[in-house]
Amino acid sequence: MTKKDILEKCGTDIERLRNMKDEDIDYSDIPKITDEMFSNAIIRNKFKPVPRKNQENFPIDRDIIEFFKSQDFNYPAKINQLLREYMEGQQAK
Repeated sequence: MTKKDILEKCGTDIERLRNMKDEDIDYSDIPKITDEMFSNAIIRNKFKPVPRKNQENFPIDRDIIEFFKSQDFNYPAKINQLLREYMEGQQAK
């Protein structure tokens, strides 16, 4: 499937969008940002960035996977959290 086929299938008129000027964009459905919104904002300084996930395939016993599936909807994140806590505990020694 070519790029043109994809654009035609999704109905995007890419040429019209390319030629559109900023003043032609309709922002009427976007709420205005108020001073009150900024007064409720939280400034996050020096927070630790989340490292990128790496997709690794390694064997884990089926009963372990089934246990975590039954405990938590997002069981891969739970396994990752437990491994991180173990790693950080070992690094602290």
